[in-house]
Amino acid sequence: MERKIIITDDGSTTIHIPEWNEQYHSTHGAIQEAEHVYLEHGLAFFCTSEGYAKDSEISILEIGFGTGLNAFLTAIKAEALNLNCNYVGVEGFPISKEELKALNYSEALKDDVVFDAIHECDWEKDCMVSKNFSLKKEQKQFSEITDKNKFDVIYFDAFGPRVQPELWTEAIFKSMYEAMKPNGVLVTYCAQGHARRAMISVGFTVEKVKGPPGKRHMLRAVKL
Repeated sequence: MERKIIITDDGSTTIHIPEWNEQYHSTHGAIQEAEHVYLEHGLAFFCTSEGYAKDSEISILEIGFGTGLNAFLTAIKAEALNLNCNYVGVEGFPISKEELKALNYSEALKDDVVFDAIHECDWEKDCMVSKNFSLKKEQKQFSEITDKNKFDVIYFDAFGPRVQPELWTEAIFKSMYEAMKPNGVLVTYCAQGHARRAMISVGFTVEKVKGPPGKRHMLRAVKL
């Protein structure tokens, strides 16, 4: 399937799939979207919730590791706030080395050391990217996730329901719910009603919150 590197509205790059007319990140701004959805409404929200004990390890699962942008931003934030983050990124189809070289996140965020370290980590192995950020990249399908009561925060960054509806089902969200600890938080850019209903049906408490540039709403779900 053909993939092209494009520039989004905030100047950061993303990967475009012409056959699907779908992108890895918002065309309104890849970095802006990631910071708003995952860092602000996911990680930062969890750190102010009852589920977070100060100085404890925060366990994060990303559904759709993709370009590594969400992991990159989280690693930077972990260092800035002295958070202890253990990050697992799940991806069925890792991007190529050539595509990685064409992305401009290191330039935009003025940090090539962390970004390179993230992508130099071997798949399926635990890796210390920095003193505040450990990473394990797992290549598998999302339906193969069987973790139980493990994660504090889930970044649900799968391709949209229009092109991959099978990733937005009750079965998938049931595995997400089971993978989370009590008081855990799941965030996604998607705000479609069927995704919200699927989350609610498996036990999540779900709210619409303000979306990133170009989107009115996004969803945040909590396991009470």
